[in-house]
Amino acid sequence: MWSGRCFNFSAINRLLCFVLVLSGFPGYILTADVTLQSIEIYTTHDWLKTKPTVYFCCKGENKTILPDVKESNVTYKFKGEESWQPLTELLSKKCKRCGFYEQDLIPFDDVFDEWELCPDDFKAHNGKYTHVKQAELNATLSCPKCHTLSGDAHVAAVKDNGGRTMPIVIILLACLAVTVLVAVGLVAACKYWQKKKRQREQAQFLKLFEEGDDMEDELGLGDTL
Repeated sequence: MWSGRCFNFSAINRLLCFVLVLSGFPGYILTADVTLQSIEIYTTHDWLKTKPTVYFCCKGENKTILPDVKESNVTYKFKGEESWQPLTELLSKKCKRCGFYEQDLIPFDDVFDEWELCPDDFKAHNGKYTHVKQAELNATLSCPKCHTLSGDAHVAAVKDNGGRTMPIVIILLACLAVTVLVAVGLVAACKYWQKKKRQREQAQFLKLFEEGDDMEDELGLGDTL
């Protein structure tokens, strides 16, 4: 039931608009997982010759330890489904400062290499990117969905399932039209409800007035006056 005043429909408008805009981007995603396909380290930095602890990390994120990587000059291959995967997530077209490191007992860990990891790195070669640092490592990363972050998802037109181009302006106009229609419909409904409320109040007032006249007639007050 409605309360004594018309409800605020701005939240409904925003929700409808959001759903409509997303519906115009089939398969559009906001983030993409980056997984490790293979890695080979060419050296270790520990003078004690113990088994190294190799990890991947992006600035401001937690370490992802690679538990199987223990020997140099050995190629380790992964399926991308391991418990420690993915390595990180890429958001929109924004790059991240990431790298492979070797955990050390001293305050600072050793660096195999660190670089700017970007969605554009994965545009070629079926969503794979190979990073090589001479005398340090060779690593192949995979991000099949990164092309949606770096390519056509950010141009002014998108393609629907039939391969036809649907400009964003059409989506925005449709969103505006839905907002207007919803606003007009809710305003009309609110006015209708207010009209019915006034009619009920008038009917109740007339009923009370008539009941008052009946009571005066029963008591003979009308003749006395």
